[in-house]
Amino acid sequence: MKVICLLGSPRTNGNSSTIAHKFCNTLKKAGSEIEYIELNKLDYKGCQACDACKKNGGECILKDDLEDVFASVKKSDVIVLASPVYFGDVSAQLKGFVDRMRSYRFKEKICKERTLNLEPSKKLVMILSQKAGAKYFNDLYPTYKTLFEGSLGIKVMPLIRGCNLDKKSDASNNANLMNDVESMARKLITVGT
Repeated sequence: MKVICLLGSPRTNGNSSTIAHKFCNTLKKAGSEIEYIELNKLDYKGCQACDACKKNGGECILKDDLEDVFASVKKSDVIVLASPVYFGDVSAQLKGFVDRMRSYRFKEKICKERTLNLEPSKKLVMILSQKAGAKYFNDLYPTYKTLFEGSLGIKVMPLIRGCNLDKKSDASNNANLMNDVESMARKLITVGT
């Protein structure tokens, strides 16, 4: 499997990145090819709502660092989106990328209706880390699951969520979380075959 892992944290080795690396390393041990991209190190704009992608077959007309990322996403079998939860949502870095994924909705030129520009077998894994406990958190996952299923046709979309992760090393020191992450990766390998 080809896996692209988009790290949405501004912290290079933060908790969401730690969880994502554990997940992807498990996939790598099983033979998957992994590409990591730290969104915070890229220079890109958010969606400009220009609708050019709707008119030109799903290609975003913005020429920035996301061009290569979009090419990698199209070639991948699995997309991993990892982000800390900031102020009730994913990081600005990841949200900017997600908004630009709108271009994947349009495969044909001059679309009157949506024709998906991604393979229907593509899987997406969402990794969220948060300082607060689960009871203090309005879960983002259902909203993003609905968005990716309805708009992009992604059917397999597991969630990995780490709560009560305050210090940078909290994820790596949480044996139960790391075991759950490894188990989720093995399950995806089984689904992927």
